[in-house]
Amino acid sequence: MDLLTLFTLAVGLSMDAFAVSICKGLAMKRITLKKAAIVGLWFGGFQALMPLIGYFLGVQFKDKITSIDHWIAFVLLGLIGINMIREALGKDDEEENGGCPVCESGEDPLKMKEMFVLAVATSIDALAVGVTFAFLQVQIWSAVSFIGVTTFVLSMAGVKVGNVFGTRYKSKAELAGGIILILLGIKILVEHLGLI
Repeated sequence: MDLLTLFTLAVGLSMDAFAVSICKGLAMKRITLKKAAIVGLWFGGFQALMPLIGYFLGVQFKDKITSIDHWIAFVLLGLIGINMIREALGKDDEEENGGCPVCESGEDPLKMKEMFVLAVATSIDALAVGVTFAFLQVQIWSAVSFIGVTTFVLSMAGVKVGNVFGTRYKSKAELAGGIILILLGIKILVEHLGLI
């Protein structure tokens, strides 16, 4: 997997975390570099961990399904992308009402239990992508590090965006992430079928 494809994948995967980070920024009266870094570490850490777990699970089955690996990557990335687009389009009504359910509580927006649940929820897609890594030519350690760092940076930026602009860009980020993942799935399929 070339660097541009990996970067595009990392950005696509990090859009859920970016969207939730916007909500976290919205919930903070005053943001600091430390608070933004905490959000970035939670989301970036799990976005790196989940594809690693998925990769090791996928390696268990690699020999049995190498003839259809490109179809598996295409289907998984397509389903994840479609789900992200569906969620993004379904949140328009919610956002018109000013709602951001992730941060409606007036309590500490960085509570460990809440951050853990959000970090897992936003990185489930990365687990499925990690399974596809087992079938592709991917240097897993550099790939998961790259995904983690990208998500860390975008999550920190999301906190700032949320604090300054509110939830205006939340669904747009998820929509863009879904489109990116679908396009990557198509690219993998087309390359393996020798169409380009």
